[in-house]
Amino acid sequence: MSAIRVEAIDHAERTASLWVTGVAIELGTDDRQFAYRVLRAWLHGLRDRLGVEETAHFAAQLPELLRGVYYDGWNPSRVPQKTGAAEFERRFAREAVVSQDDVPKVAVAVTRAIDKLSSPGHLTHALQQLPHALRAVLAGREAVTDGRPFV
Repeated sequence: MSAIRVEAIDHAERTASLWVTGVAIELGTDDRQFAYRVLRAWLHGLRDRLGVEETAHFAAQLPELLRGVYYDGWNPSRVPQKTGAAEFERRFAREAVVSQDDVPKVAVAVTRAIDKLSSPGHLTHALQQLPHALRAVLAGREAVTDGRPFV
């Protein structure tokens, strides 16, 4: 039996791959598994801090396959989770399989990649829904203190 290509699936795969590659470039790595793992942790961290409506709004503009990653394991009855920055970093580190000391650098790199890959204003709107301390984890402390929502 020959494989039949489905253009919509091929396009979804290419688009998701471009996002993972964008994250890998920002991280300065060729390890796409690592880039995917970190992107997934970033998406889940954001998703769990947003309300249901904000979660859906953010997801609507994600590439189709990454939208599935974003929603994987989501329980809308448990959001938003009111975690502080330290707990947020612990969860991110655990899911991304990075040291907690590396979270600020890694999270900011993912934020930069997503900002470049998404439509203008999309990321800004989502980050503005977060408390100042969590925005600082994802966007960098200097970006937030300058009054800008991300790097």
